[in-house]
Amino acid sequence: MPAAPRNWKSHLTAVPWKSVGPCKGHGESLRALAEPSAAEQAQGEGDPAAAQLDVARLRSSSMEIREKGSEFLKEELYKAQKELKLKDEECERLSKVREQLEQELEELTASLFEEAHKMVREANMKQAASEKQLKEARGKIDMLQAEVTALKTLVITSTPASPNRELHPQLLSPTKAVPRKGHSRHKSTSSVLCPVVCPAAGHPLAPDKEGKEVDTTLFAEFQAWRESPSLDKTCPFLERVYREDVGPCLDFTMQELSALVRAAVEDNTLTIEPVASQTLPAVKMATVECSSANTCALSGLARACRHRIRLGDSESHYYISPSSRARITAVCNFFTYIRYIQQGLVRQDAEPMFWEVTRLRKEMSLAKLGFFPQEA
Repeated sequence: MPAAPRNWKSHLTAVPWKSVGPCKGHGESLRALAEPSAAEQAQGEGDPAAAQLDVARLRSSSMEIREKGSEFLKEELYKAQKELKLKDEECERLSKVREQLEQELEELTASLFEEAHKMVREANMKQAASEKQLKEARGKIDMLQAEVTALKTLVITSTPASPNRELHPQLLSPTKAVPRKGHSRHKSTSSVLCPVVCPAAGHPLAPDKEGKEVDTTLFAEFQAWRESPSLDKTCPFLERVYREDVGPCLDFTMQELSALVRAAVEDNTLTIEPVASQTLPAVKMATVECSSANTCALSGLARACRHRIRLGDSESHYYISPSSRARITAVCNFFTYIRYIQQGLVRQDAEPMFWEVTRLRKEMSLAKLGFFPQEA
């Protein structure tokens, strides 16, 4: 590129100038123009030195440009590194936030699962408790039905307005007053109907008009027990009943099961169910049948078993024959009555209570010998 001006200047010096007038100022200007041309021509003559100078200048300018560019790039690189560092810090902060959120989410999920399991466990426990209460309620219903049947024998069937003449023979006319077979249980609290006096007072016991006579020894034992009623088997009254009636009545062929039945009767935890109760709603839990419906679990004999027993809270059921059921029921009726006496539910004189106890002992003796009422 610098060669073109030099050629142009050489071309200018080659053009001959001619004077167009005698003007002195104009000539000086021409000479002034000619002098630069000569200098240009001299410069053209020293072209290698000028070219080196131009190259040096270009190199120096390129070095300056390179240095400035390097500084600019360094500044840009520093700015980029600074921005990248800020972004790294931001990414690290966001990563920590994400990890914290993930941890909180895991903890929340774990707590929700734990709460759900806890709720399910509590629901299962409540369901099991409800089913157990339902079973106990059904057992208590059966027991209450049996107790109601026993209490029917204690209900006073006569009132002052309409007395029952069969229970009050003194109301009958002399022509109609005839002795009744069997014994009667006076449930009135009046002492007029109780001619028997306490042997502890030193008076003898008069025989009953119906052909019954009170055993003074048994009556004395009952009187002593009645003053402080309890279920302690060591007292003379209950010890005799256990030895003479309860023990033989519950003495079955299967000794181990007989002992369990006796303990359940004493603890009032034995349940007797009809076999048809197997068709109860499906909410009742499945039970374990420990014997066949055609074999009595207590006697071991082949009998048609219409009832089964359950001991306490056990899920096992045992089929029993009508004879075994009558023996167990007789003992249960006896314990129910003496519990009523202990709880103060029976408000009678000593003699009616004693004869009721004797009747219950008689039922145990008959059941022990194989006598039981036929079911409808």
